[in-house]
Amino acid sequence: MARMKLFARPSRKAAEPVTAATAKASRQQRETGPGPRGWSGRGGGMAGLVPSATEYRGTTVQVCGLWPFSSGASSPMIGVPLGRHEETQATVCCDPISWFQRARLISNPSAFILGKPGLGKSTLVRRMFLGLSAQGVHPLVLGDLKGEHIKAVKALGGQVISLGRGVGYLNILDPGQAVEVAQLLQANGHHEAATRVRADAHGRRLNMVVSLITISRNNPPTDQEQTILDRALRVLDDTFEGIPVLKDLLDVIVSAPDELRQVALDRGDMAVYLQETRALEATLLGLTGGGKLGEIFSAQTTNPMRRDRAVVFDVSSIDETETDLQAAVLLACWSYGFGTVNVANALADAGLEPRRNYFVVLDELWRALRSGKGMVDRVDALTRLNRSVGVGQIMISHTMSDLLALPAEEDRMKARGFVERSGMVICGGLPASEMPLLTSAIPLSRQEQQKLISWQDPPAWDSRGVDVEPPGRGKFLIKVGGRPGIPVRIGLTSIEQDEGLNDTNTRWAKPETLMEPAAPQLPVEAGTP
Repeated sequence: MARMKLFARPSRKAAEPVTAATAKASRQQRETGPGPRGWSGRGGGMAGLVPSATEYRGTTVQVCGLWPFSSGASSPMIGVPLGRHEETQATVCCDPISWFQRARLISNPSAFILGKPGLGKSTLVRRMFLGLSAQGVHPLVLGDLKGEHIKAVKALGGQVISLGRGVGYLNILDPGQAVEVAQLLQANGHHEAATRVRADAHGRRLNMVVSLITISRNNPPTDQEQTILDRALRVLDDTFEGIPVLKDLLDVIVSAPDELRQVALDRGDMAVYLQETRALEATLLGLTGGGKLGEIFSAQTTNPMRRDRAVVFDVSSIDETETDLQAAVLLACWSYGFGTVNVANALADAGLEPRRNYFVVLDELWRALRSGKGMVDRVDALTRLNRSVGVGQIMISHTMSDLLALPAEEDRMKARGFVERSGMVICGGLPASEMPLLTSAIPLSRQEQQKLISWQDPPAWDSRGVDVEPPGRGKFLIKVGGRPGIPVRIGLTSIEQDEGLNDTNTRWAKPETLMEPAAPQLPVEAGTP
């Protein structure tokens, strides 16, 4: 695309009398050329007002003969259309998968979104996965805390998995379809692939058990406890018929088989084994029979995840005050989702299923990171996917302060690495106090910082109750490495507006009967006209 400018001919003023000064000025202009407002002096025509040039947009075929009055648009045209460039009004197309696979603009298909609440982060993500779904990419929203993406996924014909107290269960010991897929791979001669699928399922289940214990205790289990859990899971897989739950894992530890007593180093003394596993049994008992994490992980999975369509995990029924439960459910959803992706890739590599690409959305990242010491390593282990497996990933948080508000320095450095390793960073409105933290991870010019600060201002005062948008709603700055940022304003289509796909404040909407109450019906006496 290219832009062209048409310049108006400056108006001429009345002829001025010839003086020595004007004659000298005329000679200088003949030597140096006219000034910015035109020719001055006798016979000149300096413009008192220089109008702004009218700009038109067209393709290179349309404006190729208008040299030198055309200039190329600076925004890329590959990817999901997001909106208009804030300065040039050119169309901006962007998504991590297209910029990695087709445009070759980023080194890995991942993005990180930062911005204050209420400025349109969810709308931006929704636009991306709606556009990618039209290209055959399956969106996976692994944990929707506010129910913002349910309508969009339903409109795509996707699967909605509801989790919460009394709503749905998610068994963290459920290997999903890993067992059946491993057997299928084994039967077709793909022995190494079957071994990798089993190993990945075991590692993810162990990681989730350790993560739940970390959240429950606010401290990670000891190395010996992790070794006991690892061996107990292997014993459970070898001896248990069907899909185990946490209660079955607890029963294995309580039964004290020889394999566990060996790794517990009890030296034949049962009292030593009981002492080593006492705290572990107490924590698992709390996970299976209530406790602060409830019973969500204590039963079989109520709605198994499919791998051939869009999926959203609806966890909006969990109260905002239950931060530990929210973090635990988010981690469980992430682990379950990534396990399903690995199974799909293993089948595609073996030629047993068509290749599927996924766009994974990880919202409210800061909740999981703050849930306990060592959780950064757990999140990193769950989300670190190789770019060769055909998965795009987008992480969402509010500010850099949320990521860096961790007690341990090594955890803060790893959390900042989530932003630094992303292929692109998309920033909405942010306060001025965030600029030193943000510029330590990605380079930002002074103008770009001022733009982000101006976008976080509140809307204008209005006492009439009119819904006035804040100045930064729907505006984002796309940063890739040290390149200048691309400021874009998200443009919603009529379908997105009419269907209410972007209304994230539905619980604040008042029924019409409450907003405009009907007039009371007064009793009418007989004979009253």
